[in-house]
Amino acid sequence: MATAMLLLAFIVSLAVAPSAALGNPAGRKIYETQCVECHGPNGEGVAGVYDEPLSGGRTLAALTEIVHDTMPQDDPEKCTGDAAKQVAEFIYDTFYTEEARARNKPPRIELSRMTVRQYQNAAADLLVPLTGEARPDGQRGLKAQYYNSRGFRGNSRVTERIDPRVDFDFKDQSPEPGKIGNEEFSIQWQGSVIAEETGDYEFVVKTENGARLWVNNMERALIDAWVKSGDDNEYRGTIRLLGGRIYPIRLDFSKSKEKAASVSLCWQPPRRTLEVIPARNLSPNWAPATLVVNTEFPADDSSIGYERGTSVSQAWHEASTHASIEIANYVVENLAALAKIKDDDADREARVKELCYRFAERAFRRPLTDDQKRFFVDVHFEGREDLEGAVKQVVLLVLKSPRFLYTELGRSKLDDYDVASRLSFGLWDSLPDETLLRAAADGQLKTPEQVAAQAQRMLDNPRSRSKLRYFFHQWLQVHRAQDVSKDAELYPDFDPSIISDAMTSLDLLLDSVVWSPESDFRQLLLTSDLFLNDRLARFYGLAADENNDEFQKIACDPQQQAGVLTHPYLMLGFAYVKASSPIHRGVFLLRGVLGRALKPPPIAVAPADEGLDPGLTTRERVAMQTKEETCQACHSMINPLGFSLEHYDAVGRYRETERGKPIDASGSYKPVRGDTVEFNGARQLAEYLATSDEVARSFTEQLFHHLVKQPASAYSSTTLDGLVDAFGESGFHVQKLMVQILAATALKGNAD
Repeated sequence: MATAMLLLAFIVSLAVAPSAALGNPAGRKIYETQCVECHGPNGEGVAGVYDEPLSGGRTLAALTEIVHDTMPQDDPEKCTGDAAKQVAEFIYDTFYTEEARARNKPPRIELSRMTVRQYQNAAADLLVPLTGEARPDGQRGLKAQYYNSRGFRGNSRVTERIDPRVDFDFKDQSPEPGKIGNEEFSIQWQGSVIAEETGDYEFVVKTENGARLWVNNMERALIDAWVKSGDDNEYRGTIRLLGGRIYPIRLDFSKSKEKAASVSLCWQPPRRTLEVIPARNLSPNWAPATLVVNTEFPADDSSIGYERGTSVSQAWHEASTHASIEIANYVVENLAALAKIKDDDADREARVKELCYRFAERAFRRPLTDDQKRFFVDVHFEGREDLEGAVKQVVLLVLKSPRFLYTELGRSKLDDYDVASRLSFGLWDSLPDETLLRAAADGQLKTPEQVAAQAQRMLDNPRSRSKLRYFFHQWLQVHRAQDVSKDAELYPDFDPSIISDAMTSLDLLLDSVVWSPESDFRQLLLTSDLFLNDRLARFYGLAADENNDEFQKIACDPQQQAGVLTHPYLMLGFAYVKASSPIHRGVFLLRGVLGRALKPPPIAVAPADEGLDPGLTTRERVAMQTKEETCQACHSMINPLGFSLEHYDAVGRYRETERGKPIDASGSYKPVRGDTVEFNGARQLAEYLATSDEVARSFTEQLFHHLVKQPASAYSSTTLDGLVDAFGESGFHVQKLMVQILAATALKGNAD
């Protein structure tokens, strides 16, 4: 009986306070007497006292040093020496490290709905089996047909060619001397436009003549300026497009009575300035229209570092309902084309029901059972002649079903269709394609090798590129530079076009490295290449072809350029209006690249005003401002990393001096394991980071979260370790890592 009572007490003690049964016993006693009032029994924090949980990525030695120097806060000399070491060991082993937290609360594959991005892409792909899907080839530009008349009569067409861009100033001359007169002619450009990022695109046609533009809807013109009135020469229209997709586009142009002729087809993509649509975003091949949902959704929870759909708010429920109605209306408006029916077809109802079956199967990512066919489709057609109303009911019921909305149901047993969905949402944020569903139907998604083969195939799709680019935007925090401004006196040539060009330059660099055959992650840190157009090259004092306003790959000085670490877009984003910011740059390197945890600063401190002592360099001001002991707990790691990038000013230009003093770009880093590493300047920093185990592990984990949207430890305690090892063995091949992540997770349920 006594033994049973002791066992019961032991079990209860574990349930109430798991920390009491783990860690250094002497350290536990010290923690309970000196720390628990501020940090809680299990390091969870105490509201109003110290809200943050005791967790992070410091080494045991570093944690011991902090306890020795600063704890407890009201009497730092009370816990020093052996006592500091003992309580640090208790904290470290019990709840500080990731491993300790996993012991206390083993992670599981969580029930998960679609994220906003996944919903938008899944909606766009609902009708692909019925409409077809475009795939761009290597050709770029638009197919152009030139006519020797104001209309587009076949017998007046004199020239057909591919124009890389639409940006012509014919003045009072003919576009084809000797073939077309200069007084009256017309041109029709058509093909498709490639959107690289999701958001609202403003299209602009500049002309003093007549023009009409269609984008993704060939029934309704986005811009109609065919009959010119007034003095307007610019015509605008805005449309939402999804990144990684191809949309049909057509531009009609006509000159008749005007004295001169000119036409430019421009756009302003999200986070960019207005530009002539470049050749890399145009294809002469036609594409079917894509269903793009315009309903606004509330932002997904990103509090743990990646977007996830683990909660359903009232706002999200309402948004998904409005989106379902929007999709239902789209299906009904295009019912004749989708179901391939006419009003007088005798089998009209049967074809419409077949469309609904296919729609539901597409949405649910698997064949329907007979009961599901009846529940989701058949009953809504019984006793009614209003087929459009029945279709709306079917679409709404299907799209509000958990079978559509949830990508992860937390099941312990998976079938091939579950695996297909994990693959498609992992790499595309969308529904499985026909090839993937056929593999599921044939039982060809049962082994890691079969999964890897499909994942490898799926990489060769613009949607994979779009998802990976989106990841890099999160990893590199590109949002920081969206609305930056710089001091006009110090940087008179800086304007929004420089930010826009720099972002394009960054995207081209990422694509160039990651989608090369080597796909070597280390080159993201080490390459000295930059992609520059003439405007960007002139701003940064670099050489480019002045007669070519397209972006070109330029080899730069390796001592001045070190991949994304020194890319102008990041440097101008991690900076102030007048000066660089070693703190922002150091935090980015520590958190984003090295994967180290940092607590928010205890108090918000504005940067020291350079006017207080105009003779100080930025490095000297930062060192002075953060010298206090309470600051050094974090800034002893942050500052030395940020200082290594001090050769780059507030707009990312390379400099050798500041305020007449030579730049001091020396820095250091104390890794989780091993001795402190010292480096001088960006090149030495890049060379260290490219060989760092911490960097490889951090990148692997962040990419895992972006693809899978679950914690890696939910699949097994060794999943992340195995992926990091495989990443290194592959030569740090980013594409192969994506495949390995899916192969390691797609087959595993909660019971595995």
